[in-house]
Amino acid sequence: MESIVTTEPTPMPTPKEKGRDRPSHPDPGPRGRIGWIVAGSLATGLVAAVLLAGAPFIAAEERAVTGAVLCGFALGWAMLAVLSVRFTDQPQRWAVAPALLMGLGGLLLVGVGAPVDQVLDWVWPPAMLVLAVWMIVCVHRQLPSRGGRWLLYPVIVMLALASIGGGYQTLGEAADAKAYPMPGQLIDVGGHSLHLSCTGSGTPTVVLEPGAGEMSSNLGWIAPAVARNTRVCVYDRAGRGWSEPADTAQDGAQIAADLHTLLARGHVRGSYVLAGHSFGGLYVLTFAARYPDEVAGMVLVDATAPASAANAGAASSGHGGSSDGLRRVSALVSTSARLGLGRLYGQFDFGSLPPRSRDEVRASVATASMLRSTIDEYVQASASMEQAAALRDFADKPLIVLTAGSGHDAAWSAAQNRLATLSTNSVHRIIDGATHEDLIANQEDAAATTQAILDVVASVRSPERLVR
Repeated sequence: MESIVTTEPTPMPTPKEKGRDRPSHPDPGPRGRIGWIVAGSLATGLVAAVLLAGAPFIAAEERAVTGAVLCGFALGWAMLAVLSVRFTDQPQRWAVAPALLMGLGGLLLVGVGAPVDQVLDWVWPPAMLVLAVWMIVCVHRQLPSRGGRWLLYPVIVMLALASIGGGYQTLGEAADAKAYPMPGQLIDVGGHSLHLSCTGSGTPTVVLEPGAGEMSSNLGWIAPAVARNTRVCVYDRAGRGWSEPADTAQDGAQIAADLHTLLARGHVRGSYVLAGHSFGGLYVLTFAARYPDEVAGMVLVDATAPASAANAGAASSGHGGSSDGLRRVSALVSTSARLGLGRLYGQFDFGSLPPRSRDEVRASVATASMLRSTIDEYVQASASMEQAAALRDFADKPLIVLTAGSGHDAAWSAAQNRLATLSTNSVHRIIDGATHEDLIANQEDAAATTQAILDVVASVRSPERLVR
């Protein structure tokens, strides 16, 4: 007899039961997480860089702020390596390499500073370029995630471009140092050294003060012409030209004090005829207010006007009124010059100066210290204008005010007229057709500036008053 085997039918799950077997949200899985990890790591690095750059334990100077930013980026790369290994099946162990390179460089800049700075200028660009190429290869081979790739490729390309720019800048600075040796001498004024160059002979000695963001070579038309008649000295303020950067804020009072020390230690005795262009006018006014017995005459070349008498008594907070935050921003922005950006800008300007002076200015503009010094100068503008207002009476000492006839409004002209009232022996000359910069950079208009300086020199030498 055949046995009959019966089986129980398999119950079909109800729709409600099917829903219990599935998760309410699909699991992205290891591959789905990598894109988020890449994005989160890059974002973390950026945020960490910003926070560390503003941290109070980081000095507000270019090397330290740059080092802090590198440490922040290093943290982002380290997170990418660790999280991708821990939470995905696409480990990105190569990210340890940029983390180590940036972290080590950042720590050296923050902890050691200047001694290692020049070494890193030479080592960092080729090392980063090689690393960037290797990183692109690793990403291509080890990161199937399209989103992760498109997040990383632009960052790595930027690192490659930065390394090329950094190498260009380092090689350019080395070539400039050989091509444009420093004239004159470096003199320690207390914590940093300033460049001073004196030519010609005779008294009184003329001291030329360049304008905002400028250096001694910007006066390439004027200094040699004045030197044919008397002794003339040019110098570079801290951080520009051949001068070293300073740790202290460079407002008008500090600049005047440094210039006074520079002249004394350089054995340049007064009395002086001071000539200041643009912002340089603020500094010579402050110098004359602080050391009146050493100043015999003055030329203000389209000078920035001091603060009004109503505001002159208000002291800025801190030395020079520069906030810590602004100093940190200034330090960070100046780092861009280390990537060759300033060198590119310098090729398109200063063509009206004598060729040698033009090339020296272009070389100086390309440096990070020059950019930092220029930014700080504008940060200190309010304090410098207040300090310059301390000179309210130049007695009967010869004073010539030169004003560019083009590019100014009525307010500027009125301020120039007020400057001419500082002395009872003054002349206000308007140079028709000249712009602000033409008065030093254009050969013909610079000749008018030279003549004004020589007229003041002649008035100091004789009892005759100035004539128009």
